[in-house]
Amino acid sequence: MEQLSQLLLAFIVFLSLYLLGSSSLTGCIKIVALQGMCLGVLPLTIHAEGFHPRALLLAAGMFVLKGIVIPRILKYAIREVKIRRELEPIVGYAPSLLLGAALVGVSFVLAERLPVPAGLRTSLLIPISLATVMMGMLMMISRIKAVTQVIGYLVFENGIYLFGLAISYEVPWLIEMGVLLDVFVAVFVMGIVIDHIARAFDSISTEKMTRLND
Repeated sequence: MEQLSQLLLAFIVFLSLYLLGSSSLTGCIKIVALQGMCLGVLPLTIHAEGFHPRALLLAAGMFVLKGIVIPRILKYAIREVKIRRELEPIVGYAPSLLLGAALVGVSFVLAERLPVPAGLRTSLLIPISLATVMMGMLMMISRIKAVTQVIGYLVFENGIYLFGLAISYEVPWLIEMGVLLDVFVAVFVMGIVIDHIARAFDSISTEKMTRLND
């Protein structure tokens, strides 16, 4: 199980890097959906209770919500506003990839300095969670399209979830279910807002929105 969890964590950080280098919104949604599915499986490979019914329930909830429901909402949003690519990012795709790789290195340095239990120091969970949080933040601030920023927010939240798994000796069920609900509501509302903005202004570029005056 430990080898499987390490493999999943490595795959999760690879997906985050891929998102930083992709201009296709449809591709980004598919990648964040795949990342959500990996997060759904991950608790079953980390915690000792493994296939306990509660663990299976949470894993199924994560898998369905992050891997299916939220991506479908985002696909609906880009279909309604008729956009396919992020063409003018604030930070280019090659520099974003380089920054993402640098953030992965920084996360391993930070993980060594955090006061965590000795068992976690040999795990990828802490550094990967930090790297995912930072790459999600980078995506939010380096992209113009609102949909891409929502995807960055989802990556950011995925990193917070991973960090929660790392510092808990048992899965904090109530907190995680609350986070799932918050994310679902936030993305659902974002989809509605993006749709209405596109209808009103024919654009969902946040750069253009900042130029609007009262």
